[in-house]
Amino acid sequence: MDAIRNIEKPYTVAERLGPLVRRVLARNPSPFTYTGTQTYLVGDGASLAVIDPGPDEVEHLDALMAAIGDAAVTAICCTHTHRDHSPAASPLAARTGAPVIGCAPLTLDDDGPRADAAFDPTYNPDRVLTDGEAISGEGWTLRAIATPGHTSNHVCFALEETGALFSGDHVMGWSTSVVSPPDGDMTAYMESLQKLYGREQDTVYYPAHGPAVTKPRQLVRGMIGHRRSREKQIQRQIEAGLTRIPAMVAQMYKGVDERLHGAAGRSVLAHLIDLERRGLVQRDGEDWALLA
Repeated sequence: MDAIRNIEKPYTVAERLGPLVRRVLARNPSPFTYTGTQTYLVGDGASLAVIDPGPDEVEHLDALMAAIGDAAVTAICCTHTHRDHSPAASPLAARTGAPVIGCAPLTLDDDGPRADAAFDPTYNPDRVLTDGEAISGEGWTLRAIATPGHTSNHVCFALEETGALFSGDHVMGWSTSVVSPPDGDMTAYMESLQKLYGREQDTVYYPAHGPAVTKPRQLVRGMIGHRRSREKQIQRQIEAGLTRIPAMVAQMYKGVDERLHGAAGRSVLAHLIDLERRGLVQRDGEDWALLA
């Protein structure tokens, strides 16, 4: 929290970010939400969409309603169902009469320490968008881009008129995405990064947390490289005789607050599961070994 204490945080106001796009920042800053969840309003005409309505907090809902004004809300869209993203969907739908459209519902009790929010059991969409499906309103079109990995139900939304992509938690400029098994899946995450890297039409990413990404393909390429470097580091740890995750984490995350080591271990586990699927490592109980 110290790192974000002095960053300007314009809560309760709608900020213009670009053509057709405004942002309202929720007052839920934390080590995994940065300055808070960014709810996006898409559209400048008589109808608009709301992306990632955020936490069910009266202040945030009131700010969204003020920003919406007299416009009709065509859809309330969620990128995924962590509790910092989707709980406001239902109360906002009640206030506006808008349908909840976007990712599939998912509630899961994880089996390890988390570095992000738990799942939202209240999320109940009126319609689930499949990969490539679109919704539209006056002057705007949002197309769903399935990007599983951070969660199995994660979806990005491409604003076709401007080249903007709402990247949720899949790609953020301030931090790498958490990938925590059993629902977080490194294999799917890497495939989704490659999918976004192939989309040359996207010129800016608006993530759910942190600043806009103005060189998205460059960032995604770097993220892919970072993850590949991390998996090689894990393989080197095993080769050096560190066969259990806590020992790997202690070596790989020297200088990192030990309170975060449990969550770091989840990321290491996600990489190991991916390496196991690719026939590069095998496990025996809590121990991991390289395969020739």
